[in-house]
Amino acid sequence: MNDYTQLSTLPQFDELTKERVENLRLDTKNPRIAMIENDSTAEDIIAYLYKTQDLAELLDSIAANGYMDIEPLIVLEEENKLVVLEGNRRLASLRLLREPNLADQIHSKHKFRISIPKLRDDIASSLDEVTVCKVSKRSDARSFIGFKHVNGAARWESFAKAKFAAQWFEDGTYTLDEIARCIGDRHETIKRMINGIFVLNQAESYEIYNIDDRANSRFSFSHLYTALSRPPYIKFLNLSAEWARNDPMRNPIPESGLKHLGEMLVWIYGSKDESRPPVVRTQNPDIKRLGDVIESPEALEILRASDSLDEAHESTRDIYEKLSESLIKAREEIRNSQNSLRGYNSNHSTLLIVAEDIFSSAGSIVAWMRKKDSDAAEIKERNGSNLV
Repeated sequence: MNDYTQLSTLPQFDELTKERVENLRLDTKNPRIAMIENDSTAEDIIAYLYKTQDLAELLDSIAANGYMDIEPLIVLEEENKLVVLEGNRRLASLRLLREPNLADQIHSKHKFRISIPKLRDDIASSLDEVTVCKVSKRSDARSFIGFKHVNGAARWESFAKAKFAAQWFEDGTYTLDEIARCIGDRHETIKRMINGIFVLNQAESYEIYNIDDRANSRFSFSHLYTALSRPPYIKFLNLSAEWARNDPMRNPIPESGLKHLGEMLVWIYGSKDESRPPVVRTQNPDIKRLGDVIESPEALEILRASDSLDEAHESTRDIYEKLSESLIKAREEIRNSQNSLRGYNSNHSTLLIVAEDIFSSAGSIVAWMRKKDSDAAEIKERNGSNLV
C-alpha cells in the first residue's frame, strides 16, 4: 500500500536484540560508498569510510567513552549474513578497534596508515555486542534512513543521497512524491538528483563517460543535476521541453544527444585520461556561464577549440556591454594615474611613452565615435529630407 502513514513509519524498535560484532557485515550497497567499486571488500569499504566519513573522530570517541549503545544498528539477513543497512560507520569503527591486524591490511593495500587509539580493558570488553533492529526487507528501513541522511541531522553528501533515492524510486513501490515527502524534500531536489543518477548511469553504460575518469578527486554531483534542470543544457542534449517536469526515466538522453552528453561531462568534470581539467571551477557562476556558451554556436566552437570557458563566454557578451565596461574601467584607471602624477620624474621617461600611446589610442577612439555619430546624423537628415 502506498499509504503515507505507513511510509512514514520508522522501523519498529520494540523487538531489539543483541548481536556479536563479528556476525555483522558492512553493506556493499550503502549509498555512503557509492564512489567505490561494486566488488569492493570490507577492507576497501572501511578504508573509504575512514578517508571520507571522519572515522578517526568516531574511533577516538569510542576509545575514550566506550560504545554508546543508544541507537540500534538496522540489519537485514541476506544470504545467511546480517548486513548492516544503517550504522556502517559505527560497525567499521568497531571492527578497527577489535581487529588488531585490520589496519595493517588496509595499509598494505591502500598505502595509508590508520591510527588506532589504545583501549582500556573495560572499554574493550564493551565492544563485543551491539543492539540491532532486524528488518525483513530493505524498504522497511528506507523511511528512517532517508529522513536521517537526506534531510536530517546526519546528512550524506549529495551523490550518496541521490543513489539512495534512485534505488528507492527504481523499486517502483512508491511514487516520487511519496518518497520526497517521506524524506522531507519539498523542493523537487530529489527528482533532480535521480535525473542526474540516471544520466550518469546512461553515460557509463554507453561508454560515453565514467566518473572515475574525472580530473578532480572531489565529485561535485550538484553541478550535474543543477545543469540538467536548465533550458540551455536540456536543448543541448536534445531532451524534450517536458523532460524536467516528468518523473525520472532510465536512459533519458536520446541518441542524438549522446555525443553532446560526453562533451558536457568532460567540461563539468574534466578527464584524467585526456589530461583535461574541468572548465567548470565553481557551480556559481560557471554552470550558468557554460549554459550561455552552449547556446551560442560561435562561443561553442571557441570552447571546443580552446577548452577555455573564460574565452568562450567573452564572445557571448553584448558588444555594447563590453565597450561600455572597458571605457568606464579605462576612465577609472586614467583618473587613478592622474592622481598619482607626483610620482613621475625624468628618470621614468618610459612612462611618458606609455602615456603618449594611451593618448593616441584615446584620440583614435574619440575620432571614430564622432565620425560614427556624424554619419548617423547625416543619414537621419537625408532621410528626413526625402520624406519632405
